[in-house]
Order: sequence, then structure tokens, then C-alpha cells
Amino acid sequence: MSQREDKQTTGGGNERAFLIAVDTGNEEQLLSVEDSLQELATLAQTAGAEPVGMMMQKLEHPDSATYIGKGKLEELKALEGQLVFDVVVVDDELRPAQQHNLEDQLHARVIDRTELILDIFAQHARTREGLLQVELAQLAYRLPRLSEHAINFSRVGGGTLGAR
Repeated sequence: MSQREDKQTTGGGNERAFLIAVDTGNEEQLLSVEDSLQELATLAQTAGAEPVGMMMQKLEHPDSATYIGKGKLEELKALEGQLVFDVVVVDDELRPAQQHNLEDQLHARVIDRTELILDIFAQHARTREGLLQVELAQLAYRLPRLSEHAINFSRVGGGTLGAR
């Protein structure tokens, strides 16, 4: 039985998701930030998560370290205790460092729109070829994030391999 089927059969086992977005004021976007967040909520529901809240911040550009500013991050940390959510879904593609920094600050897993969409594809792929294509896309997406972890591990002190 898959995790998805297990969650459905146990009833109420869905993850609780909090959605965040940054409004850069870019008028070339196809959707408004509000509409994009609503679409993200629908995607989260399709993936089996229950959206429990949304947050939007107006910035010229997303914060390079944490995507949202320090004040909004503190607000999100306070909401985490009130709303009790398992996952934060970001309405943009995060850089690996942004994802890592957000996860360090929160007690929730952090994913971006791309990872959410790949998860939906993985849940709905049925053919062997489809499953392989989704797995390849997921691995290609995760590679930079794994590289980020490898850099962090390389800074950990200790002996060298093969040392006597």
C-alpha cells in the first residue's frame, strides 16, 4: 500500500500545509500573487495536504537567505505554534540554501512549487515509463540540494578516509 493510500485509509492523516509567497510587484506575471496562492492551495490539496493558512509579503525580490524577510519569518514561527502545520509550501522555486535556512528556523518541512508539482506527478504516474520519467525529474531537481548537503558535510571535522 502506498503512503498516499495509507493516509486515505487511516482517515485524517493528511499533512497540514502553510503557503507563502513574495509579491515583487512584477506586472509581467500571468497571475496575481493572490490568484497564484489560491492555485498553490489547490495543488496542495491535490497532493493530499490540507492548507491551513497563507502568508504574502511585498518585497522587491525574495530574501536571498530565507525567501521571506526576518519579520515575516518571526510571524511564521509564531503561527507555526498556533496552526500546527507539517509543511510550508513556497509559491516560487527556492534555492537550496533558502530551503535549508527556512527548515532550520521552522519545525516543518519546506518545499517549493516545483517539488509539489513533481510530487503530484509521482502520485498519479501509472505506467513504468511515466514512473521512470517522474523519478528522473525528481532526482534532477534534488541534485543541487544534495550538493548543498555535501558541502555542509565536507565542513564537518574528523579524520580522513584511509588514514592510519
